[in-house]
Amino acid sequence: MSLLLEVQNLTKVFALGSIFSRLRLTAVDRVSFTIEEGEIFTLAGESGCGKTTTARMILGFEPPTGGTIRYRGKDLEEFTDRKSWFREVQAVFQNPFETFNPLRKVESYFFETVFNFKLAAQKDQAERLIEEKLQAVGLSLEEIEGKYPSEFSGGQLQRASIARALLTNPSLLVADEPVSMVDASLRMSIVNLFRKLCDEFAVSVLYITHDLATAYYVSDRIAVMFRGNIVEMGKVEEVLGNPRHPYTRLLLESIPEPDPAKRLEERIVFLEEREEYLRTGCKFAGRCPEAWELCSREVPQEVEVDGVLVRCHKWAK
Repeated sequence: MSLLLEVQNLTKVFALGSIFSRLRLTAVDRVSFTIEEGEIFTLAGESGCGKTTTARMILGFEPPTGGTIRYRGKDLEEFTDRKSWFREVQAVFQNPFETFNPLRKVESYFFETVFNFKLAAQKDQAERLIEEKLQAVGLSLEEIEGKYPSEFSGGQLQRASIARALLTNPSLLVADEPVSMVDASLRMSIVNLFRKLCDEFAVSVLYITHDLATAYYVSDRIAVMFRGNIVEMGKVEEVLGNPRHPYTRLLLESIPEPDPAKRLEERIVFLEEREEYLRTGCKFAGRCPEAWELCSREVPQEVEVDGVLVRCHKWAK
């Protein structure tokens, strides 16, 4: 496999409060990782850990404060034509019912994408392309034709969202919590679809989730984030099968069932938890059952342990 996406020291700082009492909060702190061609790479962690902010910077929706994002060796800033960037990189969002306007027929989004990106010159050519992508996700043009979003189940609409993203033949899908709003019985079908796209069409996926069960099932590699930092990263079997960082172990022990009705937006959560973001030393020290005096004073450095990168003082001894 060859390198597709390289993220180095990616940082995002937000200014909070009034103009006279600005507080600077580092929501993403020098995050680095790579994604290979045909790989599913997961960013996992609780709400407010910085994973969605990281995705938004990769997609170009949020300007980074520092660091670099390179796609096939080319800086993101060099993609001055946004259409050329979104030909290569497409997004699949959490709630498919927010992706599609309830007053527009779903098929209109497909034709709009085809003609905006000049993927076909005539309607019959567009229909063939749309049918091909819908078939890849287990749907057909006949099934979606003339229908509004409310006429689909959540699983069907998310599949349609993925099919629309595939129209440009992207090399990378950024999937932000793509199954958290889908009925539990349908989650694995969506997750299996990402695996199929990766295996059969060589599409790479940046999979963002707080659900470690689906992460373990679908990922090749995983990075666990806490308060803007990657605290553990490596092959998914190693990270989740033999966790080194206390936070990863805590996540595995809790494994909460997602409850969309109670879930807060990431920005709101990290404002409520800003004391952890502003903590000196290790940000997890206040919750860590293994913390010692050094943890509250010094930021832990990244250490490689059996091929897994861990940011914890106990492994640096």
